[in-house]
Amino acid sequence: MASAASALAVSNPVQGAPATSTEIPRDYNFAADILDRNLAAGRANKPVFIDQRGSWTYGELADRANRFGAVLRAKGVRREERILICLLDTIDWPTAFLGALKAGVVAVPVNTLMTEADYAFMLADSRARMLVVSDVLLPRFEKLITSSPDLAHVVVSGADPKGHERLEDLLAAAPAEDVTAPTTRDDIAFWLYTSGSTGKPKGAVHVHASLRLTNDLYAAPILGLNENDVCYSVAKLFFAYGLGNALTFPMSVGATTILLADRPTPEAVAALLRQHPVSVFYGVPTFYAGFLASAAAPELGAVKFRRCVSAGEALPSDVGRRWRERYGCDILDGIGSTEMLHIFLSNSPGDVKYGTTGKPVPGYEVRLVDEAGMPVKPGEMGELIIRGPSSAIMYWNNREQSRRTFMGEWTRSGDKYREDEDGYYVYCGRNDDMLKVSGLYVSPFEVEAALQSHAAVLECAVVAWLDDDNLTKPKAFIVLKSAEAGSPEMVRVLQEHVKTALAPFKYPRWIEFREELPKTATGKIQRFKLRAEQAGG
Repeated sequence: MASAASALAVSNPVQGAPATSTEIPRDYNFAADILDRNLAAGRANKPVFIDQRGSWTYGELADRANRFGAVLRAKGVRREERILICLLDTIDWPTAFLGALKAGVVAVPVNTLMTEADYAFMLADSRARMLVVSDVLLPRFEKLITSSPDLAHVVVSGADPKGHERLEDLLAAAPAEDVTAPTTRDDIAFWLYTSGSTGKPKGAVHVHASLRLTNDLYAAPILGLNENDVCYSVAKLFFAYGLGNALTFPMSVGATTILLADRPTPEAVAALLRQHPVSVFYGVPTFYAGFLASAAAPELGAVKFRRCVSAGEALPSDVGRRWRERYGCDILDGIGSTEMLHIFLSNSPGDVKYGTTGKPVPGYEVRLVDEAGMPVKPGEMGELIIRGPSSAIMYWNNREQSRRTFMGEWTRSGDKYREDEDGYYVYCGRNDDMLKVSGLYVSPFEVEAALQSHAAVLECAVVAWLDDDNLTKPKAFIVLKSAEAGSPEMVRVLQEHVKTALAPFKYPRWIEFREELPKTATGKIQRFKLRAEQAGG
C-alpha cells in the first residue's frame, strides 16, 4: 500500500519537445490545492471570476466554497454521494463545484440545454442527493423533483427559488470553516455526461488528480498562462473543454476568467471583448467562422489576444489563416474529449500547421489502429487511441461501454486520423461520420474543408447519402455568407470547386443550402441529425 507521502509522477516527453513532469501526492484534494495555493501566493484580493453580477476575488471564492461544503454537510450529503449541478456560467458554478470537491462530495455538472428526459435519466443514474439549479432552468426539473427517490434537496441559484431554498441564503447562514475532506488523488471527484448520436448519456468518471494533470501537461507547457492573463471560453463550464479553459487553467496560475451566463453569440462575445481585456480566448471552429463573418466583430485594435485555442472539431485552414490576418494571433487547434478531460493532441505556439491537429502533448501517447486494433501503415488512416494519465476511470454504471472505450492504459477516441510526413495528425472524421464511396473511404472533413475554402461558404457539413441505387455518396449542407447567393449555378460552382481541390469522386453529389446547421451548445455540428433526415428521422 502506498504511503501518504508517495507521489504520482508523470513524465513522458515527446521527441523534440521539452520534458514534462508533474507530481501529485497520494493525499490530495483538487479544490483545496487550487484555492489554498492562490491564497498562499497572496492573491486573496485578486479577481478570479467576473460575471454579470460583478467581480469576485480568490478569497471570496475560497470562502464561498467552504460555506457550500458546510451546506452539504448540514444537509446530510456525505462523501462520495453525488450532487447534480445545472447552473449557468456565474460565480455560483465554481462555488458549487469546488465546494463539493472540497467536501469529498462528487460533483455532476450537466449541460444546461438538455431535455427533461435527459435530466430524468441523469438524476436516476447518478442517484443525486441534491440538485443545484439556476432559477431560469428550474421549470425543466419541476416534474422530476417529486419522482426522483434519491433527491433530498433542491437549491436554487438566482432571485426566484419558487419555494425551494435559495443558494445565496444558505451560503450566508453557513459557517466559514475549512471543510476539506481527506481525499486521495484517486478518489472520484466528478463526472461529466457525454453522449454520441444514439443511446443514453454516459457519465465519464474523473478523479481529483485529473484536473491538475490537464493543467500541468497541456496548459502550462503549451499555453503558458500567467497571473496577468484574462481568459474567456466560448465553451461553457459544464463541458470538459470549458472546465479546463475557464476554471482549471486560469486558477492554476492566479489568472482571471470572464463568465458569460448568456448564449455566446458573436454579438454577445464582441460586447464582452470590448468591455474586458481578454488575452486568452478559447473557441470552437463554428464560432470562429461565424465571428469572422459577423458585423459585430471588433477590429484588431480593439482586442489584444495573446493565445487563441480551438477544439471540439477540426479547424478549417481558411478560418485559421483569416483569424491570424485579422487579429494577429494564431489559433492553436487541438483535440480533447470528455473521456481524456482536455486536449492531448495540439498545435503549439511557433509550431502551427493549419489543416492539422498538431502533435501529441508531452505526457500523452497516441496511436492509429485499424478495426482489428493493429497499427496502420505510415500515412494510412486509422482510429486514434490515447494513453495518458487524465483518462476517465470508467463510464458510471455502464460496464459494457467502459470495456469498449477504456482498454487498459489506452482510451479509444472514435476519431479517424492519419499522420502526415512531418508527424502532424490530420483529422479525417468520426468513426460514424466516415463515407465509403465506390469502395474507398472519404473523409467528410476533407470535403468540408474544400467547400469552406470557397469565398461564398460560411459553414458546411458533409454526410453520407444514398442515391437511387442505394449507393453511398457525399451530400453537403451549406450555409452561405449571403443567403441570396443560393442557386443551381452556385451548386455547380461549388461542385467544380471541390473537384479541382480533391479527387473527383469525392465531390458532393447533392448540395442543399440552409439558413443554419444543427449544433450542440458549443457550436459543434450535429451531422447525425442531418443523416437522419434521409431516413425520415
